[in-house]
Amino acid sequence: MSTNVVSDLLSHGIRIGAVAVFSPDDSDPADRNHVFHYTITISNDGDAPAQLVSRHWIIIDANGRREEVKGPGVVGKTPRLEPGQSFQYKSFCPLKTKWGTMEGTYQMKRDDGEQFNVTIPRFYLRMT
Repeated sequence: MSTNVVSDLLSHGIRIGAVAVFSPDDSDPADRNHVFHYTITISNDGDAPAQLVSRHWIIIDANGRREEVKGPGVVGKTPRLEPGQSFQYKSFCPLKTKWGTMEGTYQMKRDDGEQFNVTIPRFYLRMT
């Protein structure tokens, strides 16, 4: 059975929303393989364009094992958002436990060169 888990946060004029779903078809709990699909929506609610440059994820499983993932863009893209625009992408996270959390930051850049971090709010990965 899958459950939607939602988080939503506005920082620096950029809104980040996350929805996570357990994927029983991609998982094998008997082999400690739990796969969670998630959808992220990045919306520019501010008054100036901003481009996503990189990401930094912190993933913690039910045993407290912490993994950090850093890299350029998201799903191979570095979207530039005008005020009022949104970008949505889907990805997944495998865990060895039945639940965990994800959170982090997106590094963004304004047209004038200003760089800033936008918080990705913590959301839960859990099977039900």
